[in-house]
Amino acid sequence: MPVNAAVIRGVQKLVLYETRARFFLVGSNNAQTKNRVLKIDRTEPRDLVIIDDKHVYSQQEVRELLGRLDLGNRTKIGQKGSSGLSRAVSAYGIVGFVRFLEGYYIVLITKRRKMADIGGHSIYKIEDTNMIYIPNDSVRVTHPDEARYVRIFQNVDLSSNFYFSYSYDLSRSLQYNMTLLQMPCDAGETEELNTSGRQDSFDIFEEEGLPTQVVHSLINEPYAKYVWNVRLLEKVKDIVHPDWLLYIIHGFCGQSKLLIYGRPVHVTLIARRSSRFAGTRFLKRGANCEGDVANEVETEQIIHDASVMSLTAGSFSSCVQVRGSVPLHWSQDISTMMPKPPIRLDQADPYAHIAALHFDQMLQRFGSPIIILNLVKKREKRKHEKILSEEFYPAIINLNQFLPPEHGIEYIAWDMARYTKSKLCNVLDRLSMIAESVVKRTGFFVNRPDFYCHTLRPDERWGDLGGKVTPNGRLQTGVLRTNCVDCLDRTNTAQFMVGKCALAYQLYALGMIDKPKLQFDTDCVRLFEELYEDHGDTLSLQYGGSQLVHRVKTYRKIAPWTQHSKDIMQTLSRYYSNAFSDADRQDSINLFLQVYQPSESKPHLWELPTDFYLHHSDTMILPHQWHSYTHWWTDGVLTFLPVPYDEAPCEKNRRKVVVKRVNRYDESIDIYTEFFKPYELTSFDDTFSIAMTNSSREFMPKTVGLDPSPFTVRKPDESAKSVLGKSSKEEAVLQRKTAASAPPPPSEEQISSSSEDDSEDEREEDGTVSQRSTPIKLSEPSDSIRAHEDQPQQRLPPMRETYGLNLLANPPDEDILIYHRFAHLGQNQHKVERNDDTKKLDAVISLAPVSLFPSDSIYEVSAPEVDVQSREVFECHVQTGRGWVRTLCQDDVLMYREYIKNRYM
Repeated sequence: MPVNAAVIRGVQKLVLYETRARFFLVGSNNAQTKNRVLKIDRTEPRDLVIIDDKHVYSQQEVRELLGRLDLGNRTKIGQKGSSGLSRAVSAYGIVGFVRFLEGYYIVLITKRRKMADIGGHSIYKIEDTNMIYIPNDSVRVTHPDEARYVRIFQNVDLSSNFYFSYSYDLSRSLQYNMTLLQMPCDAGETEELNTSGRQDSFDIFEEEGLPTQVVHSLINEPYAKYVWNVRLLEKVKDIVHPDWLLYIIHGFCGQSKLLIYGRPVHVTLIARRSSRFAGTRFLKRGANCEGDVANEVETEQIIHDASVMSLTAGSFSSCVQVRGSVPLHWSQDISTMMPKPPIRLDQADPYAHIAALHFDQMLQRFGSPIIILNLVKKREKRKHEKILSEEFYPAIINLNQFLPPEHGIEYIAWDMARYTKSKLCNVLDRLSMIAESVVKRTGFFVNRPDFYCHTLRPDERWGDLGGKVTPNGRLQTGVLRTNCVDCLDRTNTAQFMVGKCALAYQLYALGMIDKPKLQFDTDCVRLFEELYEDHGDTLSLQYGGSQLVHRVKTYRKIAPWTQHSKDIMQTLSRYYSNAFSDADRQDSINLFLQVYQPSESKPHLWELPTDFYLHHSDTMILPHQWHSYTHWWTDGVLTFLPVPYDEAPCEKNRRKVVVKRVNRYDESIDIYTEFFKPYELTSFDDTFSIAMTNSSREFMPKTVGLDPSPFTVRKPDESAKSVLGKSSKEEAVLQRKTAASAPPPPSEEQISSSSEDDSEDEREEDGTVSQRSTPIKLSEPSDSIRAHEDQPQQRLPPMRETYGLNLLANPPDEDILIYHRFAHLGQNQHKVERNDDTKKLDAVISLAPVSLFPSDSIYEVSAPEVDVQSREVFECHVQTGRGWVRTLCQDDVLMYREYIKNRYM
């Protein structure tokens, strides 16, 4: 059966050429062996006229075409001074085409930066864009408000957290993408195999008369909910070749390398922000009429054994979580200029119609069970957050009565703010218990069956793991949906704890650790915590206008005292952004997503009193079909549960995939050439893998005497990148002493301007509690004296501990002799005198001069010979990387059994 492979887009480098009548957009693949041409008419003042040349040009043919265009567009034949074809800009992709009140603009990606690598598939971040007006100035019909719309559109900073990939579908999860590659399929389109020219496709079986190896190349539709330029490409989607269409997502993407005794493991975090009902904090709350909620973000953590670079042969694991606003019709009025506006329910929904639409989408994408972790407050003297819980829980009860009991929606309500205020309760311990139960219910994705080490070292928690077990590994069925009021601070900490629990299971599933358990203050968890803090800060800036106010260290109660002032500044920044700049940002998002399309016949965007009618379509047009209150899910969803309907092998999903038969060595699916670029001269130091955050370089202590394992618990001052930052010794001692006995730092209930605050009555209650609490004894005088006495020894550790050997002792005579030979060879490296002294050089190392020049030093060096046994070992290693594992011989089995017996029994 032919294998499946993802298609690499053939347009990765673009050059825009300009004439007075047309734009010529020349796109080529990474190797610049295949080129396509797009012709854009510039004589139409308002319409977009694009002609896609279906022919695939070689590099020489493109040069000849551009030469003819240059010659034909000159004002006078033979004139070389003024060229008829000028090069306008170079780019890496098309964001889309947009029109306001005049003609169309084209938005091009001019700078990019690699952010992650998933099995050889590169993920890029947009660094800069260029917006070019298409019609010529001679036909341009000016409008006075055009410039203002351009400024509003460009207020969406495309260089801030927008990502794309040429070969990997970022809008879908790794589980979907890898399940698609394993799905049996037939060629939907008959296409001749590309066997023309060895530069395009080289087949090693062609000369031997063997049949050509065939691969099914797959092109699937992206998930439009998480694509931010789907409306910008809608005009040209059915006109141009799919290679021109580049879909971008908005959110976060980060990757770090975890070294386990030299074995590289890539930890990737991808957050996809929904493009539906998108906006800023106080202006987008709750859900719209179609079930799309505000601040909906899908977070996926991917663990990849980077020693094998292949989606099919490598070992991968992923876990998905979701955050989003409470799916009700609710809002907060910001016209009162209050730091914490009251929550109001805008519309009664007794049959949970909006929540039904929302959870129907989740059942289709994630399967069952759907677990809701509601972190809003339960007990308040004046109702604020409690209003949402009182409406949300009855809606879940109403929906569950129509679902089968085994697929019901699970609801967990936990007042995280109240636990944080208590001195007797540990917030993270409670969250870890919730995370353990959630991971056991939903499971996670692994593309490999269980290893034999799981049989040798069984763990009782591994047997109770949920999800669906397949012959190829495990599938995640269901998802955890976390929410508070803003879905920022508390939600990010809860998601981190669930991700930390899932990370332990993922590393155990890949055979990296012996127990599915990770502890704080290890290099692995510190690396993961830094990724999640960057993830939380980025999402908080996009929605709330500031970074996180409360972090994991805040809930662990180990945050330094300097963090409190930073929290206050972040709170003030969030308040300023919400009060003064969020309205302009909301207009920009509405215009970029084409929720509002300018027209001469309707009011301008800045004249609208509200955008409520833009996001709620049922207020303008009556729905053609009413949704059932009892049968509230889509037909066919329950048939495949707990497996998601979007991943089920049904006819509806097969129609979304275009299948073509290509040669196995065709450039469109050759991920090896795409990743390693053997046609380019590259530097090893400039590779992305070297620049990536590294656990051994950034977090592991530099002292040789310590355990280099990333799963060893470190002290705060032992890591290369200390959790406490660049604090002095006294501050470090003080913070460690107060970590256990100090009360929690100003939490989300004590900062009045944050949405995570308490009401005024609760703050008064907190004040009385804090007055009754006993003062903290920071340090004793004897402790400080003892600390000063210990400082010289800690500043100057022994040489053997630092360098691994004693530098005061004289080196052995054998080492001195080796050093003399090395120094003598270095002295004679650049000049060789043809006299009797060369005999001394021959005594050092036998080199035969091959140069005719007396002052040269080029020597002939014979290649080392490799014995047959070493060749067999290397060939076995290469075949294992390709997935061809040979059968173990009897000696290997006996050796392995002896090792297991001595090691574990």
